[in-house]
Amino acid sequence: MTTQPLAAGRRRYAAAAMAGVVIYAVVDVVLHLLPPHYNPISDAESNLAVGPFGWIMNLNFLGRAAMTFCLMAAVSRAGLATGLRRTGSWLLAVGGVCSGVLAFFSADIHAAGASGLRVSTAEGTIHLYVAACGFLAALAAFVLLTLWIRTSPQLRTAYPTACAFALLAGAGLASLGITIGFAPELLGLAERICLVGILGWAFAVAAAIRRSVP
Repeated sequence: MTTQPLAAGRRRYAAAAMAGVVIYAVVDVVLHLLPPHYNPISDAESNLAVGPFGWIMNLNFLGRAAMTFCLMAAVSRAGLATGLRRTGSWLLAVGGVCSGVLAFFSADIHAAGASGLRVSTAEGTIHLYVAACGFLAALAAFVLLTLWIRTSPQLRTAYPTACAFALLAGAGLASLGITIGFAPELLGLAERICLVGILGWAFAVAAAIRRSVP
C-alpha cells in the first residue's frame, strides 16, 4: 500500500512538473515578442537564447530540466514498478540533463534572410548534438512510459491523451528531420510541433499522477 508521505511527495512533484510546463511555455511566447524578434516558423527555439534577452531563455532551459526531473520523480512514485517505468524514467533524466546543458552552449545563428540550421563553432555544434540527444531521449521515454501507463490501473485513463501527445512529438521530430534537408524555412514550426507534444505529454501525465493521489 502506498504510504502517506510517498503519496504526498508524488502529488507535489506532479504539481511542480505541471507548473514547470506552464512557465516554460509562457516564457517562450514572451521571448518571441522581445527583440530581436525571431520568427517562430523559420527560426529554431534555441535562437531565443542569443540576443539581449538570451539569458532568460537559458534560465528557461534550466527550468525545463527541473520540470523534467520533477516529472521523473512523480513517475517513479506512481503505478507499478516495471522495466518500462524504470527505463522510461532514466530516459527522462537524460532528456532533463540535455535541457540543462543547452543553457551553457549557445546555438549558432544563421545570417539575416537565411533559414535552417547553421553550425560554425564548437559551441554551436555541442548545442546541436545535445538538443538532438534530448529530443530523442524524451521521445523514447514517452513511448515506453505511455506503454507503462496503459498497464497501470491508476493511470490507464490517461493513456489516450498520453498516446496522442507522444504521436504528436514523434511527428514533430520526424518533420524536423525533413525540414532540415528539404524545407529549412519551416524548421521552427516543426520544432515547435515537437515541443507541443513534449510539453503536452508532460503536463497530461503529471496531471493524471496528481489526480491518482487519494
